[in-house]
Amino acid sequence: MDTSESSTGTEQQEPSGPSRRGWRRWAMDTRPLRIPAYRRLWTSTIVTAVGSQLTAVAVPKQIYDITGSSAWVGAASMAGLLPLVVFALWGGAIADSMDRRKLLLVTNSGIAVTSVLFWLQALVGLDSVATLMVLLAVQQAFWGLNAPARNASIARLVPEGELAAANALGSTVMQTGQVVGPLLAGVLIPVIGLPELYLIDALALCVTVWAVYRLPSLPPLDTTVKRRAGVREIAAGFRYISMHKVLLLSFLADIIAMVFGMPRALFPQLAAETYAPYGEGLALGLLFAAIPIGAVVGGLFSGTFSRAKRHGWMVIGAVVAWGAAITGFGLSDSLWLAVVFLAVAGIADMVSMVFRGAILLSAATDEMRGRMQGVFTVVVAGGPRLADVLHGTAGSAFGPRAAVVGGGLLVVVAMLGLAFAIPALRKYRI
Repeated sequence: MDTSESSTGTEQQEPSGPSRRGWRRWAMDTRPLRIPAYRRLWTSTIVTAVGSQLTAVAVPKQIYDITGSSAWVGAASMAGLLPLVVFALWGGAIADSMDRRKLLLVTNSGIAVTSVLFWLQALVGLDSVATLMVLLAVQQAFWGLNAPARNASIARLVPEGELAAANALGSTVMQTGQVVGPLLAGVLIPVIGLPELYLIDALALCVTVWAVYRLPSLPPLDTTVKRRAGVREIAAGFRYISMHKVLLLSFLADIIAMVFGMPRALFPQLAAETYAPYGEGLALGLLFAAIPIGAVVGGLFSGTFSRAKRHGWMVIGAVVAWGAAITGFGLSDSLWLAVVFLAVAGIADMVSMVFRGAILLSAATDEMRGRMQGVFTVVVAGGPRLADVLHGTAGSAFGPRAAVVGGGLLVVVAMLGLAFAIPALRKYRI
């Protein structure tokens, strides 16, 4: 451990200096990277953002190769959801009761070991779907324990005024991984095979473990209160949310956007029917890539985020913009116009993600940040899966385009209604 840094990790930060002018006002704010501890955490994210996507592609590919069934691929995805939900909530409570650096070391090591086991089963040709589903469940459990501690640690490493910039840096890296990782996996699988893909992820995770080891200690700030990470502490987290409306509204904003407005379950049908003249394969690839690409673009031009003080209005505006862009996508006959609308939706999603994350870190006290991030992890992971069910059902009943348009309009109406019915989010600012 680097003992030259304190537990806050901010003492070595350089002054922010005068406000940036010209194009620099729009470019990504990189001030948090001046802080060594945050820079290490962020660098580890770069490595794992791509590596984790290699495994995310390899697991369904291997299951499909074994079974020849997309149903088994879907079942494997759901097999990882329950452990993720349970351990994210528990992990949030643990992150509030122990040194978060130690928790990150344990969980990142667990994820790395799981990746090694993925590699070994592929190397020996086990061809067992049950083994893959068990390993996936274990991996998602470790990830559920890891994510709350990682996200909650950011507020201890950077000053409050740079939380939005830090979230933009992290979110941009993760979204870039969602674009580069699958593309890289598609290129590498025919060349090196599935076992080596798992091995690359395992090696990348070793880099992450080393970066986390170099972080300063992050123990609970209130050392006079001894907490046990049990059901009572998890319940206390939910009571805390119910008593702080701005936190509750930040979660509801994401649920509205993702459950009503994430149409990815309809992409295959739209590619096969509406955009078939462009080539089904091309259309499908572009539809899935458009939102992450838009999010990356939004992150690269996120310089204005650090100057925004009304974080609540930024979330409201971003969710409404997401709904409007999804509506435009549903109305588009042209594939290229559809991709533009989805990219705009990706930019809006990036803005929403950054400021919702900043609200959770700034509005919650440190002893509650782990539990807030646990709930955040569940909402972010569960919302799109619920959307898949809702949009798939609506698409079958009313047609895919009607389902997309209806969902987008519902996002706009629901978000505006919630914002004006309960003013806490509108009034929140730093």
